[in-house]
Amino acid sequence: MSQPTSSLLTAYRGQPVTRRPVWFMRQAGRSLPEYRALREGTSMLQACLTPELAAEITVQPVRRHDVDAGIFFSDIVVPLRLAGIGVEIVPGVGPVLESPIRSAADVAALPELDPDALAPVRDGVALAVAELGTTPLIGFAGAPFTLASYLIEGRPNRDLPATTALLAEDPETFHRLLGWVAGITATFLRAQVEAGAVALQLFDSWVGRLSPAEYRSNVQPHSAAVFAAIADLGVPRVHFGTATANLLPDLLAAGADVIGVASDLGLDQANQLLGGAVPLQGNLDPALLSGDWATLEAATRDVVARGAAAPGHVFNLGHGVHPDTDPDVLTRLVELVHSIPPEN
Repeated sequence: MSQPTSSLLTAYRGQPVTRRPVWFMRQAGRSLPEYRALREGTSMLQACLTPELAAEITVQPVRRHDVDAGIFFSDIVVPLRLAGIGVEIVPGVGPVLESPIRSAADVAALPELDPDALAPVRDGVALAVAELGTTPLIGFAGAPFTLASYLIEGRPNRDLPATTALLAEDPETFHRLLGWVAGITATFLRAQVEAGAVALQLFDSWVGRLSPAEYRSNVQPHSAAVFAAIADLGVPRVHFGTATANLLPDLLAAGADVIGVASDLGLDQANQLLGGAVPLQGNLDPALLSGDWATLEAATRDVVARGAAAPGHVFNLGHGVHPDTDPDVLTRLVELVHSIPPEN
């Protein structure tokens, strides 16, 4: 696939850039008044699966902030929904399953994801790509462990009690479930690239709950299967998880080309942990966006300085944009990052 030349893709490949690229996780969303107006009366999953809405929401932050990439507007549970799993996103709660998956019989009954069911995703990506022009589009998906945790718990639960119990009591069923999730995740990611996305990010929101040994034994093989299944697409693959300071080498070993770093570790430290061999993305603390500008500017310059030693650096947050963030602050932040000369 031919890809446009952009600072984002150049940095993702560890090559010198003339302007440091920047985009924000959750840049398309509730921080934007135009998003709130467009979403009024429409559920989250309806918006994700209506191509025209998903495309417009994807483009909104690029139009407003001049960020260097769009990230497709979707949700990590979309492939579950398209596979026929009963799931809704409940406002103020998050994904809620009709029937949690907690037994061998439950896993055996899981349906395959029909590629034709991904038509709304392909159409939304294609519309967004056409609107973005030369600005690259990033596709994304939730990683197998995080998605499987939602399936097992039935709703968000940071302590993951049912997930922990299933792994301890029936590891074979646990691994079969993660294998199923890995398969639909790869299909979901491939569809986005086939429709025009030129980079992919795998989000593992809950994986920071695990020790390195637990991750390597129980999760890494399934994330590695996803990365292997999309390797032939030739696009940069980003791996990001929260609270993963002790897991970064293992996240890289799963097969990523770029590592996203959360706010719990300096980029200079992350670079050392990874042997100075991999481009990094991150990692301004999003909580600082609601503070005073002088503190935010100093923190931004510190992130840039720490990221300069890595082979490539894409400026981002260490987590998603908070819904109450002032969008004007994000625009000003983009201008600041763009104004700092890169140290190639």
